[in-house]
Amino acid sequence: MATSVAGRKLQARAGLALVLANARYWTSVAPTVRKQLKRWQVRARAIDDRDLRALALSKLHGEGFHAEAAAMLATLAPREHRSNVAEAIVALELLFDYLDGLTERPSGDPLADGERLFRAFTRAVVVPPASTGEILEPPENDRDGGYLDELSRAVSSALARLPAAAAVTYDARRIAARSGQAQTRMHAAAQLGSAQLRKWATAEADGTGLCWRELAAGAASSVLVLHALIAAAADPRTTPESAAELAAAYLSTCVVLTLLDGLVDHEQDTLPDGAGAPGYLDLYDDRSELADVLGHAARRAALQVRALPNGAHHTMILVGVAAYYGSAPGAEGALAQPVIARLRRELAPLASPTLAIMRSWRGVKAANAVIRCQRRG
Repeated sequence: MATSVAGRKLQARAGLALVLANARYWTSVAPTVRKQLKRWQVRARAIDDRDLRALALSKLHGEGFHAEAAAMLATLAPREHRSNVAEAIVALELLFDYLDGLTERPSGDPLADGERLFRAFTRAVVVPPASTGEILEPPENDRDGGYLDELSRAVSSALARLPAAAAVTYDARRIAARSGQAQTRMHAAAQLGSAQLRKWATAEADGTGLCWRELAAGAASSVLVLHALIAAAADPRTTPESAAELAAAYLSTCVVLTLLDGLVDHEQDTLPDGAGAPGYLDLYDDRSELADVLGHAARRAALQVRALPNGAHHTMILVGVAAYYGSAPGAEGALAQPVIARLRRELAPLASPTLAIMRSWRGVKAANAVIRCQRRG
């Protein structure tokens, strides 16, 4: 795709933003992230229920990198607020991943149970915390000993310490509720079919410029939108209007995130012992559409994030999302390869160096994991 002079300049600024963000991350964000992950590992080990303890720990060990990557958004915050932003982002990501696992479990009423569980997610981003007197209903008769509730309260407590928290609350609550619905309805599709998801997503897509499939995909991973809003809450200049613009731009980024996630996991999920549950790729009858769908989504997201304040930094986040999944082992699959190639063109010239960085990061983490296993063995 041809790139304008202005576009190339912004891409160059995004490259500089990547360098600056990495410097900020490793010096002033990563220590908080490590501390918080250790904190929640200790708390998860204290869950009495064996199944829920195993679920919480498996999410921490298997998907803790999600929280590490999401905390890159904390580099947008002024230094004095980065610790609170990182604390909120880590707790919210862990909460989201834990809820994702809980709502995948068999249920007699998956929609009602999913809505009940995701209330903790919605309340986490309300500032000041709701004081209606209603007791937060923990999952399955408090079998996790309040772990879900503690994650939720940790988010709202850290968010409340940020100067523009009130400015992001309206959009954050709306987006959290929509994300919960998308997650719940997709997980319920195995029992109830996808018609209920389509009906809900069609209504939600009105006025967004997205088709129902894209809305469902973008809403499902909108925890990233919430991370961006938390970072924005650290800037006292943030207004409800700028928060709404940020949320709309990041919804488009989340479309890319969700579909890429499904794409790189596709071959694993279709193995005899794979996940087997319906996924967002299954909403597309013709898989050959995916390169165009994701290419258009990436182009739209790039245009939207470039128009934001700190557009170069947000462009870097978008490219980082694409590179994170584009560097995964599943990105070498036959279905994924043409899509990744299309995204590299749409997000050029920053995509290739960012892919290289992500591959190196994954390599270092894999090597460290081997070293840890050898020391234990």
